[in-house]
Amino acid sequence: MTRSIPLLLFMATAFASARSGAASPVAMSPGGWQSCDGARLVADPERPRQGALFRVAVRGVPSGAELHGKVAGEPLHFERSADGAEALAAAPIDASSPLRIVVTCLVAGRTDSLAMSTPLAVANYPLERLSVAPRFSAPPDSALAARTRRESALAAEVSRGSHQTPRLWTEPFRRPREARVTSVFGSGREFNGKVTSRHMGTDYAGAVGAPVHAANRGVVRLVDSFFLGGNVVYIDHGAGMVTAYLHLSAQDVAVGDTVQRGDVIGKVGATGRVTGPHLHWITRYGNVTVDPASLLRMTASDQR
Repeated sequence: MTRSIPLLLFMATAFASARSGAASPVAMSPGGWQSCDGARLVADPERPRQGALFRVAVRGVPSGAELHGKVAGEPLHFERSADGAEALAAAPIDASSPLRIVVTCLVAGRTDSLAMSTPLAVANYPLERLSVAPRFSAPPDSALAARTRRESALAAEVSRGSHQTPRLWTEPFRRPREARVTSVFGSGREFNGKVTSRHMGTDYAGAVGAPVHAANRGVVRLVDSFFLGGNVVYIDHGAGMVTAYLHLSAQDVAVGDTVQRGDVIGKVGATGRVTGPHLHWITRYGNVTVDPASLLRMTASDQR
C-alpha cells in the first residue's frame, strides 16, 4: 500500500477523466461553479455481507471537493483513489437490507448530497453449543451487571475515539496468530442449552504462553482485565479501525504504546469466560463489530 495517512476531511480529485483524456463528468451549477451532481456512489462488493467491511467509492468527484459520509451511523474516512475517492464502511450483523449510504460533497461553497441504498447479502451464521461454568451462564447480579456495562463502555470509548485518530497503517492487516481457527465470527452461542449471544470475533488455537501479534500499526488504548474477556488489549489503528485481543495470559504492552504490525503484544491464555486457552480476536469499525476475515480481505486487496 502506498497511500499516505489521510485526514478526516479528504480533498478528492477525479482522475478517471484525466487518464482517458475526456472532459470531467461534473455538472456545472447555473452560476458557473462546479458541483458534485455528476458524482456517483458505488458499493464494493455490490452486495455487502452482513457483519462485514466493504468499500464505498465515489466516482467523478470534482477537483477540490470535501467528502463526508456515514454508514450505519459511523463516519467514513475517504482517501484518494485512481478514479475518485474511497472509504471503508461496515455493515452491522443485524443490518436490514438495503443499507443506506449517504455522502455530502462540498465544493466551491456548495453542498450536494449523494445517496444510495445497497442490498445486503444475508449471512447465515452457524450455531455453536457450549458448556461453561454456572457462574458464567447464570443471570448476573447487579454488581456483575454494572461491571460488564462499565467494561463495555470502556471498549466503546476506544472505538468512538478511533474516528478522531488519523489512519496509522500502510500495510494490509495480518492475522494475530498463524494458528487454526477454532470458532468463526457470527456464530450463535448456546450456553448450557440456551442461545444467549453471538460470537463476535474469531478464535485462534494456542497453548498458554503462545505469542499474540499486533494485526497492524496502531496505538494501545486499553489494557485491562474484564469479566468476560479476561485480560484484554485494544489497539486503535485510526480511521475508525480497532482490533482487540482477549483471554490473554500476559499483556506485554501499556496504554499509549505505538506498536508495529507483527509486534508481540501479549500471550495466549484462558482468562475470563473460556472453555480453554485460545485467542479471541475482535475487529471493529467504530462501534460496529465485523468479521475479522473481511478486514484481512479488504486491506489485502487495497494495494494502490
